[in-house]
Amino acid sequence: MGIFKLNSSFSPAGDQVKAIEALSQARPGRSTLLGVTGSGKTYTLAQVIAKQSKPVLILAPNKTLAAQLYEEFSGFFPENKVCYFVSYYDYYQPESYMPAQDMYVPKEAKINAEIERLRIEATASLINRPDTIIIASVSSIYSLGDPTDYRTLAVPLSIGQEMSLDQLSRQLMTIQYHHNTYERGPGSVQVVDDKTIEISPPYMRERLRIIWNDGHVEKIQTIRKLDDSVSGEMDTTLIFPARHFVTTGEKRIRAMASIEQELEAWLPKLAEPHRERLKARVERDLDMLAKRGHCAGIENYSIHFDGRPVNQAPFCLFDFFKDFLLILDESHIMIPQLQGMYAGDRARKNNLVTYGFRLPSAYDNRPLRFEEIERYFRDVIFVSATPGSYELAMSDMVAEQVVRPTGLVDPPVDVRPRIGQLQDLVREIQETNEKGYRTLVTVLTKKLAEELALYLEGQKIRVCYLHSDLKTPQRTEILHKLRAGIFDCVVGVNLLREGLDLPEVARVIIMDADIEGFLRDKRSLIQTIGRAARNVDAKVVLYADKITQSMRDALDETERRRTMQMQHNEQQGITPRTVIRDVVKSISPIQALIARATEVKKPSPRALKNMTMEELTAKMVLLEQEMHAASSRHDYDTAIRIRDEWFMYQKRHAEVMREKSVAHKKGEYIPALPDDDKNTGPTP
Repeated sequence: MGIFKLNSSFSPAGDQVKAIEALSQARPGRSTLLGVTGSGKTYTLAQVIAKQSKPVLILAPNKTLAAQLYEEFSGFFPENKVCYFVSYYDYYQPESYMPAQDMYVPKEAKINAEIERLRIEATASLINRPDTIIIASVSSIYSLGDPTDYRTLAVPLSIGQEMSLDQLSRQLMTIQYHHNTYERGPGSVQVVDDKTIEISPPYMRERLRIIWNDGHVEKIQTIRKLDDSVSGEMDTTLIFPARHFVTTGEKRIRAMASIEQELEAWLPKLAEPHRERLKARVERDLDMLAKRGHCAGIENYSIHFDGRPVNQAPFCLFDFFKDFLLILDESHIMIPQLQGMYAGDRARKNNLVTYGFRLPSAYDNRPLRFEEIERYFRDVIFVSATPGSYELAMSDMVAEQVVRPTGLVDPPVDVRPRIGQLQDLVREIQETNEKGYRTLVTVLTKKLAEELALYLEGQKIRVCYLHSDLKTPQRTEILHKLRAGIFDCVVGVNLLREGLDLPEVARVIIMDADIEGFLRDKRSLIQTIGRAARNVDAKVVLYADKITQSMRDALDETERRRTMQMQHNEQQGITPRTVIRDVVKSISPIQALIARATEVKKPSPRALKNMTMEELTAKMVLLEQEMHAASSRHDYDTAIRIRDEWFMYQKRHAEVMREKSVAHKKGEYIPALPDDDKNTGPTP
C-alpha cells in the first residue's frame, strides 16, 4: 500500500494506461513522458505518484504554471501534503556594479509574506511526513541554508515536559522568532501571562498556545487566527525555525573568524580605493553579526557559516529530501533554465568582487551548476509535448501519450499565402463564430497584436488583445470572457505562456508562420497547434509565403500524431468528443497570490524624476544585461517583464534628453524622438 491516496473519479484511458504502466515500472530511473496537449499528463503523473512511496518534487518553469499544478495535485491528493515553493519576492533587484558607469546598484527586494510561509511549510512538511508533494520553480536550486541545522534546531514539546516559559522563549529567539506584543505575524511570539505563551509558526495557518503548570507543559493547543478559538489539542509538537537560514552561536563565532581571515588574505590583492571600500563594508558586517547575529547581505557569507569548501555546491531545497521522485514539467523549457542560472549569477558577482564590494566567498552564494543538479536525476521523469534532445538522450525509456482519453485528434493544418490574409482571417473568425466557437490569433509583437485587434474591431468582431503588459488577473478575466462568448477572438503574442485550456476554441491562426525564431520554431509551432486540440471541429491556419524547415517538421509531427490517433479511434470504435469544462470566472487564491510576484516594478514618479541621466543610463544597461541573461536561458516570461521595465526608464531618459536640448539649444532644431509606444527597445 503506497503512502499517497489518489482521489479521482476518472479512470485511465487512451495512451494513459500504457504510459502509467511504463513509467511506474521504470522507477527508479530516468524517463520521459512525451504527452501531447490535452492528453491528461497531470493525471498520468498523479497515477504514477500514487504507485510509489517516497516524497515528490515537481519543477515548473514559472510561478503561474507552478500554481496551476499546485491546485491540480491538491485536488488529486487531498489527504496528503501538497506544498508550493517558489521565489518569495514580489520584486527583486540583485546587487550589482557596472564599472563603465561607476554605478553601484544595491540589492532591493520586497518579500511576499504568504509565499515565504508556504516555502517554510514545504520544508517543515518534508521533515514531518513522507507523503509530501512539493511544486517548485527554479528557486529550488538557490542557496537555502543547512537542512541539518534546520532539523536539529527545531524545538520539541510534549505534554508533561519539564521546561519553563523563559527557557522556551529563549530557544525560540535562537531560531529567528521574535517577540511582538501587538502584531501576531508569522514568526512572532506573545507572552500572554506567566503561564501562557502563543507562537505563530510561519509554516502553520493557526497559532500554537502553550500552557504551563508548576514548571511543566500542561497543554499544547492550536488556535484559530480569526476568532482566537481553540481548534484542537496535541500531545507533542515540533517547532521548526522561523527562517531557513538559521545557525548555532558556535557556528556564528567560527564564521566571523573565517570571514576575518579571508578579508586579510584578499585585501592585498585589491587596488587601494577598492581595498578601503571592502575593508569598511566587511568590518561593518562583522560588527552587526557580533551585536545582532545578522547583517544585510548575510547570504554572501554562507560558505563561512556552512563550513563548505570553496566551489562546493550550496545547500538547496533538494538537500531537504533524502530519496525522492523528481518531475520536470515542460522540460524543454525547464532544462535550459537550469543550465543558464549559474553563468548569469557568476557574471554579476565578478564585478562585485573585482571592485571591492564583496569578498570572493560571495561567488559561493549561488544557484547550483547544471552538473550539480544532474546528481539528483536518479529517479526523474521529464514531461513535455516536445521534449528536447537532452531529455531524450538521458532517458532510459520514453512513454508516448499521443492518444487522448477523449478521442480527440490533432487538428488539421492549412497553410495559406499572405496575400489577402486579413480578409481571409476575418472570414475564418466569422465562420467560426457562427458555429458557436472562438478563435485564437498569434502574432509576433505586442504592437501587431494591438493593431490587428483594432482592425478586427473595425470589422465588427468582438476582439481583445493579450500580451505581457496585462497582469495575471487581467489575462484570466480576458480568457474567461472568451470562453463565455463575450469575445469572439483573442489576439496574442506568445499564447503558450498562458497555459491555455480552452475547449471553446475551434480556430488557431498563426500569422507570419514562416518567420524563423523562437516563436515560430518547430517546438513553438507544435505547442501552438495543440491549443486547438480540445475541440472536435478545430482547425489551424498558418499564413506563410514559404514552408520553412520548422514548419515542415511541425507539420510532419502533427500528421504523425493524427494518424496514430485516428487509427486508435477506428480500432476501438471511439467517436471523438469535445472537452466539456465549466467556465470558472474567479481567479483562485493561489493564482491571485502570485499575481503581485509577476508584476513589473514601477518606481515612484518622484524617484524616477530625481534620477540623473547617468543613473538612468546605468539602470537601462543593467536591465539589458538581465534581460539577455534571461533570454539566453529561454526564460522569456522574465525577459519580457524586464524589457517592459526598461521602457519605463527609456521614456524618462528621452524626457531628460528633451529637457536638456530645450535648455541648452534654445531655438535650434531638436530631432524627433522615437514614439514611446513603439517597440524600439531591446529585443529579448
